[in-house]
Amino acid sequence: MAEEGGPKTVCAEEALDLLNCVTQSPYDQDKCIHLLHSLRNCVLAKKVKKFSLAEQDQQDPKSSSQKA
Repeated sequence: MAEEGGPKTVCAEEALDLLNCVTQSPYDQDKCIHLLHSLRNCVLAKKVKKFSLAEQDQQDPKSSSQKA
């Protein structure tokens, strides 16, 4: 989890699961589509506008990331 005052990791687990799915061999399209839908549902539920990587947050403190 993020420390208090820092950016929160909203839908991070869903995003990471999807990224790891597409790197697997053999590629399981059905599983990845299911994970894509899970990420989409999370994004809608948490009202995420944009994702950013930790390195981008440090370089650009004005970046608009979700701070739910």
